[in-house]
Amino acid sequence: MPLHLNKPALRVLAIAESFVRSRPASILAGLVMRADLRVDGLAFARATVGGDDATSGVLQIYAQLDRADVNALLLSGAAVSWFNIIDLQDVFDIVQKPVICLTYEESPGLEKYIREYFPEPEEKLRRYARLGKREPVKLKTGYEVFVRVLGATSSEARMLLNKFTLDGRVPEPVRVARLAARAALHADKSHTDSNSSKNGSKKRYKF
Repeated sequence: MPLHLNKPALRVLAIAESFVRSRPASILAGLVMRADLRVDGLAFARATVGGDDATSGVLQIYAQLDRADVNALLLSGAAVSWFNIIDLQDVFDIVQKPVICLTYEESPGLEKYIREYFPEPEEKLRRYARLGKREPVKLKTGYEVFVRVLGATSSEARMLLNKFTLDGRVPEPVRVARLAARAALHADKSHTDSNSSKNGSKKRYKF
């Protein structure tokens, strides 16, 4: 499906995450935002920290929202939740809409770290190689970001990012999705800690 950048009701689905290494799962937040920067939908999923299910989490969010009017997906990173790698090609093949994966810093690559941290790294290395190379894109704000784009050109990706970026290098849909993921993770942690404390109190009072 082509990327219609001049649509008055242009919408993107931005997906960002929040995680801590000490917890088994991260929170993925998917946020629909219109080109006028109005939030138009929100959904959540989980991804295993260090696992291989981030692609499923992205697709789960897309299915939950069930929004045919989303024009493109904007992913904040492809290696999320501590090397849980999103298969961008799988996402594109299923949603059949442009996918823009955005990162913010230059990097020598992750192969060294995948080999170092995982005793059986072959599947993660295969997924990582499948991502392909990033392209640098300079935004209207003067900042440079790096993109992987499926279903659109890097020039179209730059124009779309400029529509949604007010300042700095992080587009508004991604920024708000990050905030939502962080808040959901914090709430989940507080709920878990509270339940653990209650269960501990019950055990103490049994004796």
